Amino acid sequence: MSDFFQRVRDLISAGEVRISEHGYDELVEHGLTAREILAGILTSVVVEEYPDYPEGPCVLLLQKDRAGNPVHVVWGIPNGYVKPVFRSRHTGRTRSAGMRIS
Repeated sequence: MSDFFQRVRDLISAGEVRISEHGYDELVEHGLTAREILAGILTSVVVEEYPDYPEGPCVLLLQKDRAGNPVHVVWGIPNGYVKPVFRSRHTGRTRSAGMRIS
């Protein structure tokens, strides 16, 4: 497990999360809840990390929703922030969601 991913998990476990307006829109669009996305971090798998992303480091995770279906979630810490932020993007059959740590 990378240091960045562990940092994101630790911050989420501590309740230090901000969901952007776009993140909420994506949750609603894909029938997901913030609660299930937050809970899914515990069993998530890192797909790819983006340590040099221009807006701040982020990680793409494969998580599960409450029914056990796959969900791609992007978690990032924007430049100048310390909490994760949820971000989202739809990738076809797998539902997607994103959160930021600010």
